[in-house]
This record gives sequence, structure tokens and C-alpha cells, in this order.
Amino acid sequence: MSKLLLLALTAFAVLVSAGNGSAGSPASTLKAISDSGVIRIGYSAEDIPFSYRTQDGTVTGYSTDLCVQVVDLLKQKLGLAALAIEYVERTPSNRVAMLRDGKFDIECVASTNNAERRKSVAFSYSHFVTGSQFVALKKSNLKTMDDLAGHTVAATSGTTNIGQLNTINRKRGLHIAVMPVETHKAAFKLVAEGRASAFVMDGILLAAMIANSDRPEDFALSSDSLGFPEPYGFMIRRDDKEFKDAVNAALAEIYSSGKIVAIYDKWFTMPIPPNGINMRLPLSADLRKAFDSPSDSNQ
Repeated sequence: MSKLLLLALTAFAVLVSAGNGSAGSPASTLKAISDSGVIRIGYSAEDIPFSYRTQDGTVTGYSTDLCVQVVDLLKQKLGLAALAIEYVERTPSNRVAMLRDGKFDIECVASTNNAERRKSVAFSYSHFVTGSQFVALKKSNLKTMDDLAGHTVAATSGTTNIGQLNTINRKRGLHIAVMPVETHKAAFKLVAEGRASAFVMDGILLAAMIANSDRPEDFALSSDSLGFPEPYGFMIRRDDKEFKDAVNAALAEIYSSGKIVAIYDKWFTMPIPPNGINMRLPLSADLRKAFDSPSDSNQ
């Protein structure tokens, strides 16, 4: 083989590799799932009631339940007799990298779908809508963003919330000492122990953490929010339209059939494991609209 031909073949191989996405990620998720008979779901150990792990190791939650329904419909679409689920734990800071590197096929947690994040990943149709708030100890009497001026405030690395906090802090000149933390649990603990004045996160997740704490009466949610409500979606690798369309088709079927209402009620209006907390959060008009007119944008 001539040196020139060898160089040409090497260049072609590089182009093919680049066209197939990140190293380690499959060119076609549906084909990889069909060939292996396994789908890998990214989950969180702590995002009650969306995705979390109980003491016996069970992965559960609203997003998990909905994802399992999607997987069942994908199994039918692919004509598979069985489709096993492998759960892969991820954190807010590593979720995008793990997805792009092919560590899991779809992330079924509570990830905000916004324009900045869509530069790196794709999103399914929305399955929840919420806004950012903060939690503080009641005795601190911190209720609004302006009340946080000069205080230390925790936020989880890799979330949209920390970006919102930094923007408001800069624009209003609040001189907040922003404390990046690896997990929601660690950030909440800082507030409970008085080492941070507040913790900024999605309001629904904060409400769940308060309800699941040892002393829920000690905490209070802020009276205002950091911005407009935004949707959650299942994260999928970019440029895999075939898989995204299949997931969206499954979600559309679940939404139009009305099955989504039963799934929602199970996790937001009834006692849930492991401690029997009840979110007491009826289906909102905004979320019902998201189910009636599914969209994978945040408009």
C-alpha cells in the first residue's frame, strides 16, 4: 500500500469517527439497544420524588416510572421479547459528560431543558415544569432574593440554578458568597447546620427535601423565584434523531392515553417510599398543557 493511500484511508477513518459522535457513544442508540437487549438509564440517588435510590438499592421515582413505561413501548417498537434495564448513577456535574460518552442512553431524572444545555444534549418532550427558589431556616427570616445580600448561599455544581444565582448576584450587586457543592444533599445539610444561609435549587426538589427531612418545620421556601418556570425533559445524546423521535412517540402515547395522570398522582398526591411523605401537589395547569401539547423546547 502506498504512503499516499494509507494517509487517505487514515483521514477517512477519522472523519467517520468524528461523524459518529463522542468517543464511546453509539452511532445509533436504537440499534445498540436492539443488538444488546439492554437499555441504560441514568438516574440520581437523591432527587426525590423524580429519581432516587432506596436503602435496599431500588431505583425509583416519578421520572423512573415514566421511563420504564417508555422502555416498554420501545421494546414493542423494536420487536424484542425482552429489554433489560441497567441503571447508571450520575450526578449533576457529570451527567452531560457521561451521556455524551455513552455511559448511559437516556437520563431520566429532573434536568432542566434550556437553550444553553441544548448546545450539548437533546431533550425529550417535557414531563415536569418548575421554577428556581431557595430554602433557608425559618428563624433566619430570609424570604426574597434581596434578603440574601451579603450571605453565603449554596448551589449544586452543574445545575442551571447556580448560573441563575450568579447572574442575579452580579446584576443586583447583592455580594452573595456563592458556595458550589457537589450534591443537593450536601447543600441542604449546609443550611440545616447553619453553615450556609440558603440553598438555591428547583422549588419542587427543595419541597421534597424539606418534607423528607428530620425537622421539616425548621425550613421555609422563598416567597419569590429566580426566574420563569422551566421544563424538565429526559436527556438524550444530540444528533440521534431516530432515538429521540422514538422516545417522544412513546411519551406522546402515554400522555394521550391518560396514563400519565395516574403516574403523576402516584408520586405527587400520595405517600411515597421510603418515609411515606406526600408532596400534596395536584397536577398544575402548566403541566397539563405540557401533556396535552407535548414539546421538547422550553417555550
